[in-house]
Amino acid sequence: MEKEDIHILRLMGEIERNSSSSQRELSRSLNLSLGLVNTFLKRLVNKGYFKAKTIPRNRVKYFLTPKGLARKSKLTVEYLRYSVIFYREIKGLLLNKFKEMEKDRIQSVLFFGAGEVAELAYLYFQLSGIKLVGIIDDRQQGSNFFDFKVHGFDRLDQKDWDAILLTRLDETERDIESLIDRGVSPDRIATL
Repeated sequence: MEKEDIHILRLMGEIERNSSSSQRELSRSLNLSLGLVNTFLKRLVNKGYFKAKTIPRNRVKYFLTPKGLARKSKLTVEYLRYSVIFYREIKGLLLNKFKEMEKDRIQSVLFFGAGEVAELAYLYFQLSGIKLVGIIDDRQQGSNFFDFKVHGFDRLDQKDWDAILLTRLDETERDIESLIDRGVSPDRIATL
C-alpha cells in the first residue's frame, strides 16, 4: 500500500468523524503539512469522493459522497491486508531471532526498550525457551510493562541475564554505545 493512500485513508476517516474541521486542524491531527492536506482535499473533491460546502467564517465543510465511502472501504481493506502481511513479517523476524538466541544458548534476556516492538517481542517470547528477566528503558523508568517494572540502567548490575535484546529501534547505535559505555560486552547485545 502506498504511503499516499494511507494518508488519504486517515484524512477520509478524520473528516468522516468531524466534517467541520479546518484544514489547519486536520493538518495538526494527522501530523501532515497544511499544503499536503490542501492538495489531498482538492484531489478528493475533484474525484468526487467529497463534496465541499462553504459555511460561515470562511470555512469549508466536507461531506463524504457514496463514491468516497466506496473508496474509503477499498482503502481500508487494502490497509488491513498490508497490516497483516507486515505483522507476519515481524512475527517471522522475531521467531527467527529467538531461535538464533536459543542456538547461542541464551537462557535469560533483558529487553532494552518498553514500546510497541517490546510488546510484540514479549508476545512471541512465550513461544521460545528463553526467559525474560527484566526491561530497561531510561525514558519509561518506573512504568509497568506486563508483569515487569521498567528500570533504568541500574538493572544491568543484576547478573541474572545472558543477553540484552534491543527492542527500541529509533536510536539503535546510540543505545548500543550507551550499553557498551556501561560495561556490556558487544557480544551480549542482540539486535532485531
